[in-house]
Amino acid sequence: MPFLLSSRIQKSVVLVAAVAVLIVAVVASILLGLQNFRFSTAVEAYVSFNGSNEHLIIKNARVPRAIVAAFVGGSLAVAGALLQALTRNPLASPSIFGINSGAAFMIVLSLFLFGPVFSFTELMWVGFIGASLTAVMVYMLGSAGRGGMSPVKVTLSGAAVAAFASSLTSLLMLIDNMALEEALNWLIGSVSGRDLRHALLIVPYLVCGWIIAWMLAGSLNLMSLGDDVAKSLGQKIVWVKAGIVLVVVLLAGGAVALAGPIGFVGIIIPHICRYLIGYDYRWIIPYSIVFGAIFLVAADLISRFLLMPKEVPVGVATAVIGVPFIIAIVRRKAHE
Repeated sequence: MPFLLSSRIQKSVVLVAAVAVLIVAVVASILLGLQNFRFSTAVEAYVSFNGSNEHLIIKNARVPRAIVAAFVGGSLAVAGALLQALTRNPLASPSIFGINSGAAFMIVLSLFLFGPVFSFTELMWVGFIGASLTAVMVYMLGSAGRGGMSPVKVTLSGAAVAAFASSLTSLLMLIDNMALEEALNWLIGSVSGRDLRHALLIVPYLVCGWIIAWMLAGSLNLMSLGDDVAKSLGQKIVWVKAGIVLVVVLLAGGAVALAGPIGFVGIIIPHICRYLIGYDYRWIIPYSIVFGAIFLVAADLISRFLLMPKEVPVGVATAVIGVPFIIAIVRRKAHE
C-alpha cells in the first residue's frame, strides 16, 4: 500500500503539526459545550480561582475530561496497532483480546456479588484487573499446543473468551437489575464524570505502555517480515510477543478501566497512520498516540452537540464513525 510521507522531515513536520492540532482540540474541548467559555476564563480558573460555577466546571469537568480523552485515545490507538502487528489481522483491536469483555465481566460480577458499595475508583481497578486477566488468558490459550502462538490461534482464542465473558455478563445483568443499572453507564464508554484523581491513577501505566511500545518498534519491524525471518535475524520472538501482550494489557486495560469499552479507535487510527507513513513502527507508535488522542478528543467534542442539551456518550460517537470505516477497509481488502 503506498503511503503519503516518505522522508523523515515530512514525517516530523506532520507529527509536529498534529501535536498542534491536538492542543487546539483540547482547548476547544475545554471551552465548548452546553456552556461556552472564553479562553481567559479557563486561565483564570487556575490563576485566580474564585469558586464560581464557570471555574468549577472548567477545573472539575472540562479539563479532566479533555485529558482523559487524549490519554485514552492515544492508548487505544497504540494497543490496536500492536495487536494488528501481533495477529496480522487488519481489523484487530483491544476487543479481540477480550479486554473490553473481561473488564465488563469483572465489574458486573463485583456489583452482582457486593452491590453498589464500590466507588468509581474501586470499580476502575476492578475493570483493570479483569482486562489484564482476560488478556493473559487469551495469550496462554493462543500459545498452547504445537507451534506456539500464531495469529489464527490468538484471534480464535480472543473471540472465544470475549464471547464467553460477554455471555456471563449478560446473564448476571439479567439476574440483577441493580447491577445492570450501575454498570450501564460504564459499559457504554464515556470520558465524562472523571476527575484528575482518576486520571492520575491510570495515566502512569499508560505512559509506561507508550514507552515500552516505542522500545519494541524495531522488533515489530522485523516481525512484520515474518517470524522465520525475524528469528534468523536474532529476534527472540516469544519474548517480543509477550512484551506486546504486556503493553496491550497496560494500554487497553488502563484505557478501558478509565473510560469504559470505547470501540473502533484501535482499528481506525493505525490504518490512518500506515496510510500516512507506512509500516515503520518507530513512527507508527508516536503517530498513533497523537492521532488517537486527536480522534477521541474531537469525537467527545462532537458528541456534545449531536443531541443538545443532552450528551451522547463518546462510545456511541466512535461507533457511528467506525462502522463505515470498517466497511471501507473490508471492501478494499476484498479487491486487493
